[in-house]
Amino acid sequence: MAPLLAMSGIKKQFAGVPALRGASLDIAPGEVHALIGQNGAGKSTLIKILTGLYRRDEGDIVFANAPSHLTSPREAQSAGIATIYQELNLVPLRSVSENVVMGQEPKSLGFLIDWPEAHRRTREILSRFGIEIDVTAPLGSYSTAIQQLVAIARAVSMDAQLVIMDEPTSSLDSSEVEILFGVVRDLKASGVSVLYVSHFLDELFQVCDRVTIMRDGQTVGCKQIADTTKLDLIAGMLGRNAEEIAAEGLTELSGGDVAYDEVVLKVQNAATGPRLSDFSMTLHKGEIVGLGGLLGSGRTEAARSIFGVDPFTKGSMELKGSPFRPAEPSDAIGQGIGFLTEDRKEEGIVPHMSVRENLTLALLPSLRKNGQIDRETEKALVDGFITKLGIKTAHMDQPIRELSGGNQQKVLLARWLATKPDILILDEPTRGVDVGAKREIQAIIRSFVDDGHAVILISSEFEELVEGANRIVVMHEGRAVSELTNPGITENALVKALAHHEEAVN
Repeated sequence: MAPLLAMSGIKKQFAGVPALRGASLDIAPGEVHALIGQNGAGKSTLIKILTGLYRRDEGDIVFANAPSHLTSPREAQSAGIATIYQELNLVPLRSVSENVVMGQEPKSLGFLIDWPEAHRRTREILSRFGIEIDVTAPLGSYSTAIQQLVAIARAVSMDAQLVIMDEPTSSLDSSEVEILFGVVRDLKASGVSVLYVSHFLDELFQVCDRVTIMRDGQTVGCKQIADTTKLDLIAGMLGRNAEEIAAEGLTELSGGDVAYDEVVLKVQNAATGPRLSDFSMTLHKGEIVGLGGLLGSGRTEAARSIFGVDPFTKGSMELKGSPFRPAEPSDAIGQGIGFLTEDRKEEGIVPHMSVRENLTLALLPSLRKNGQIDRETEKALVDGFITKLGIKTAHMDQPIRELSGGNQQKVLLARWLATKPDILILDEPTRGVDVGAKREIQAIIRSFVDDGHAVILISSEFEELVEGANRIVVMHEGRAVSELTNPGITENALVKALAHHEEAVN
């Protein structure tokens, strides 16, 4: 059977710098095909060439048995290629229906938009995802997870032959991920092909048939999922030996059963409302405490409250033995607490500002000298962190939006490390970054803790929590419901703890 898509010998340069060096990709009809690689490996460039956003310098593309020379995403859509980007390209102020049927609106009398039909069609499409919402309401009034599913529903509605999914589960909880997987399987059963791009390697083994691995602008392997392992995939992306990585562990974090004496933070029966109703934990110097739970369990709410974003309405907190009740984040920063938010794009980086400006944002008051920023001190500080954290940037005044996700995350980590905190609250610190950047960020966290500081770690990746945390506080519906300690911290124990409390409520 001829492939639906065949890309071969694809080359692309930007300002003389090679981004693709003869990459290849082929996808069969009705196949779910994974595309993986570190940031900078060439995945995005390959997809943008396929969808007409970039023009290739060399190489051949055949789609649906015909040579392809697409010059715009609109042409790609007309040709039968639908793309769901990680950064949602929707209009929050428009209704759900308007977003789903945009560009393919049903008409009445030949020119008027038939809104009743548009609403009916949208409800029918969303029902495939188990979503029942008011499709006339503004899309922005719904959660990011719902918006992500709407973006996927829009792509599915285009009757495409190939659907490209770029990090489709990054904003979904476990139940929504299962809904998405069901839709992917339905697409496959109906003969539609899916190109699945994800940093969550475990997902690939659930829905994908084959996987193409890219490194340094080249295709370095294509394998049947059934014939490979997660360790093999990581080794392929890093260009390293699988046995070496196995000996080191899959993360650069390493918790353990260690005796801790000095309590640096103690929270008792804290609440901010229904989303955080009863939260208690202790944190010791030199310790990583994980907050485990499903999306909506109250993990982020607990972090925001400790940092003073949403102050406690009841309960108590002690910082280094003294009462502590921050009314706003500046109180927490002044007492040596930093908070890396889970939403890098919306609450972390300031995209139009430079790497330098983003890195020193929390440090501006201390950089002032006679009412002005001490540029020499600032430059030395930023240079030091770029070197220490291995931040890949052309120069410190490069706009941060031009950096990869992993390097943006390193800048945000540097922002807080520059304040010399005693405690770092890290909410999904490695979400949306490739495996190489993930290990680098984890090594930075490990070094911070080894220097005698403390970390509260929130992660949806159980592997990261299990390997990194010295203790895990399990949360469910706004409450701290149990605690795992070594040697009892295993992925199986964490899953059982979460499942136990889910069953107890249902």
